[in-house]
Amino acid sequence: MMFNAIVVGLDGSQTSEKALRLACDLAGKYGSALHLVHTPQPKTVAFALGAVAGYHTATTMPHADEVQAAGDKILSAGAAIAAETGQDVTSTHQQLGDAADVIIAYANGCGADLIVTGRRGLGSVGALVQGSTTQRVNHLATCACLSVV
Repeated sequence: MMFNAIVVGLDGSQTSEKALRLACDLAGKYGSALHLVHTPQPKTVAFALGAVAGYHTATTMPHADEVQAAGDKILSAGAAIAAETGQDVTSTHQQLGDAADVIIAYANGCGADLIVTGRRGLGSVGALVQGSTTQRVNHLATCACLSVV
């Protein structure tokens, strides 16, 4: 199977970094375009901005500037990991909304034939239930999905 376009859902967690590294490996083998997608949630924003001690208490979305800064930080870190593995990132996308819906809409829009997500994001420490995002992506996507543990 050839993967021409791979979409990776990032939330800033170690699991999403593992998912990205695997996607980079596949992109290198198949010459795939690599697309990074991030959907800010209150807790991912707090986590990315370094409010580690209190991030589990973040339930309301921070100010728009903070959301943008946190998302930029997560996507920049993703692009740096890709570069480290010798891969170019074709595009990055950040959009508010349900993470699974955003990832699937973006994958459909760019003609992705693979979506890679981490099975557990920040959920293991109470911040974000990435698992439910991955389940929804796997259920609704019209292309191949790979969930990384």
